[in-house]
Amino acid sequence: MSTYKWQFAPRFRRNAFGWKSDTPIQRIKEALTEIKAVAKKEPVLAAEGAVLFLEKLAPAIERVDSSSGGIGSAVNRAIETLVPIIAKAEVSRAVREKWLDRLWDALQEDDIPYLEHLGELWGDMCATPEIAAHWADYLSPTLTTMWEHCASSSEYGYFKGTTACLSALFAAGRHDELLALIAKSEYKNKSWHFRIWGAKALAAAGKPTEAIRYAEGSKGLNAPLTAIAAFCEAVLLDSGFADEAYARYAVEATYATTNLATFKAIVKKYPHMPRETILRDLVASQPGNEGKWFAAAKDAGFFELAIELAKRSPSDPRTLIRAARDFAEERPEFALAAGMTALRGIANGWGYDITGIDVLDAYAAVIAAAGAAGVDVAVVKADVQALIAASRGGEFIGRVLGRQLEY
Repeated sequence: MSTYKWQFAPRFRRNAFGWKSDTPIQRIKEALTEIKAVAKKEPVLAAEGAVLFLEKLAPAIERVDSSSGGIGSAVNRAIETLVPIIAKAEVSRAVREKWLDRLWDALQEDDIPYLEHLGELWGDMCATPEIAAHWADYLSPTLTTMWEHCASSSEYGYFKGTTACLSALFAAGRHDELLALIAKSEYKNKSWHFRIWGAKALAAAGKPTEAIRYAEGSKGLNAPLTAIAAFCEAVLLDSGFADEAYARYAVEATYATTNLATFKAIVKKYPHMPRETILRDLVASQPGNEGKWFAAAKDAGFFELAIELAKRSPSDPRTLIRAARDFAEERPEFALAAGMTALRGIANGWGYDITGIDVLDAYAAVIAAAGAAGVDVAVVKADVQALIAASRGGEFIGRVLGRQLEY
């Protein structure tokens, strides 16, 4: 094992990277690829490589600009990828404890801190309740003393092993001790960052109602409401109460990068729920933003609803234009409505950096859809001219389509 030459190792020497984050992010991806490839055949060797990588990571990137969040996200993804490899490796207790000692030293020496997320997964890396209990015994006296002192003096304390301690207590199954320790942290306010471990402990102890009540009690100023809702939703789903989970938490707990992705995520979690019900509930949760759900409705096959939503509030004209172009032959009536709605939106100032090309694309899609639907082109031109006359921004469309609208 010790003779294996990891390709990533020399690339992650101390201060290996400068200010820009592009190169270190790429190097992190390459290291993960290398370790995962080894894990397919030699899981113990891969775990050793994972420990080595995490040891070298923070010193190598300490000069990198972290203001954009890109490098921090890359590190967190790396931690989430590598921790299961370390946790699943079948090694002796002595080897695992050496790994944990090395990672503990890396965590203590990381001042940015990049490796903070590693503490949240400490119990997983312990792999057994016995090792987790050892770390809980080691860390909890320091954390207890700090929180008790802060409570009596109204000072603020910081201990790099806080989340590692809570994670270890949870993994060791010492739920009552964990809850009592978290209570000591609440000398100023309740923090979900700590209380999530208490909520998880209650859930693991077979007390879902208490776990949800505990989680709900964590709400307050600056509390991560989506994360709290997601925890409560998961508890109800795990307990077999899918309808209650949906009614109480599904919308609040689910957030993705796009509305379409959010819709798909909820559909995946609740396959028994009618998709149109889910979509309408999501639309209702964001009054005034109905048009932004056009793509989700279209993707789900609710074409009439999609047009209805696009007409109710601003929708991205380019999204409407793509839909009109893509469905001109398959669903010409829908495509015609989408294209006309795009032109109406452009006339009303919807969209960003709209150009004449966008207007021409929309009109071309409308004409193609009209032809497929058997609608007289003269009627379409008349409708476009009426739209231009009735809209404040119609002059722009009129200038672009001057020749096209001539009879």
